[in-house]
Amino acid sequence: MEYIRYRIPDAARRAEFMDAYAQAAKQLELAPQSLGYELAHGVEEPERYILRIEWTSVEEHEQGFRRGPHFPPFLAAIRPYIGDIEEMKHYRRTTVTSAAGGEA
Repeated sequence: MEYIRYRIPDAARRAEFMDAYAQAAKQLELAPQSLGYELAHGVEEPERYILRIEWTSVEEHEQGFRRGPHFPPFLAAIRPYIGDIEEMKHYRRTTVTSAAGGEA
């Protein structure tokens, strides 16, 4: 899984950010390397967003998606927000998980 943390202080840019990710998400839907994604918005800190993308593998993300036809339009949509990224890392699941799969 890849987690990307954004901090977008300006409220007007937040609306634009959501629109940009709605466009970018279309490319994630089409990419065979993407198994799913979720964009969460901070409640206590509304300037914060976390994007979680589940990839088939780190290698398929970095070599397949980034070198494939869906990456250029994905990047074009989110390019204005690259400077707002605080963290962009891959993580593995652990055995510590809920039976409900994290539903709240």
